[in-house]
Amino acid sequence: MPEVERLAVEPASQALQGLRGQNLGLAVNGLREAPGQAARRATVEGMTTMRFGVDIAQQRMDWDDLLGRVRLCEDLGFEGMWGFDHFVPMYGDGPGNCFEGMTTLAALASATSRIRLGLLVTGVTYRHPSVLAAQAVTVDHASHGRLELAMGAAWYEPEHHQLGIDFPPLAERFDRLEDCLEILTRLFTGEVVDYQGHVFSLAGGQLRPTPVQQPHPPLWIGGSGRRRTLPLVARYADVWHCYETPQNLRELSAAVDELAAAAGRDPASITRASSLSLSEPWGEVRANAEAMRAAGVGYLVCGWPAEGAARVEEFVAQVLPDLAG
Repeated sequence: MPEVERLAVEPASQALQGLRGQNLGLAVNGLREAPGQAARRATVEGMTTMRFGVDIAQQRMDWDDLLGRVRLCEDLGFEGMWGFDHFVPMYGDGPGNCFEGMTTLAALASATSRIRLGLLVTGVTYRHPSVLAAQAVTVDHASHGRLELAMGAAWYEPEHHQLGIDFPPLAERFDRLEDCLEILTRLFTGEVVDYQGHVFSLAGGQLRPTPVQQPHPPLWIGGSGRRRTLPLVARYADVWHCYETPQNLRELSAAVDELAAAAGRDPASITRASSLSLSEPWGEVRANAEAMRAAGVGYLVCGWPAEGAARVEEFVAQVLPDLAG
């Protein structure tokens, strides 16, 4: 059976006052890591450190409701908030609100002060890489260096057909992803760029200003395909996001280590990230988080639960202290 690259997609919805406002970007064993730095995965006494974000899922709600979710997550101390990169609702029946991803991040940059901002993941079919680079630099400056730039090869075909957006075959989408990662990293230098790619090319391209975060905002790559995704992770990613069981994550992570070393990179500079549902019983949520941490995961994106904001507050009050202990 030919390999089908698994693409990272948005997580499905899957003592409080004392904790409110604390930075859950603190490693759960007490070591603070500066967001956006290259070496983003560390261990304390052999245990992988862990940071937490929340997928706010900006669909089927009004803007003020969306903003309320984000500000709650900032108040509770989560390191990051994550939207998705789609133009129509992904879940539920019938039409509904859905706010465009990059402009959402730009607006949230001025409506927040600390929480980091990203889309899980940005699809390469939606924007030319040069346009995305310019948007990313704008959000990075507007947020004073709080952008996380997560990339994937796109996957939701019905949306493309409905809106007249080209949806090429999988191989070409990965060619586009490779071009996009190369173009982003080159344009972020602020230098003049000539590039001949698989799909996209530049002739004397240049963008200013350079990003606040140097050399660029942290690059996330989502997916688990061994043929195309993991080699790109090894070459470009600061963070690798993957949906898999802890055992599969260990095996895939070992492959990333080998590929990164072959590419001349320190494997430990690539943070492993995954996702966490908050809707199960708290004992199960704790066990899932610990299993991910034991597998080397350093960042968990918590899906906004169907139970709503009170469930997120409960997670911070009842589960985070256990993970920090």
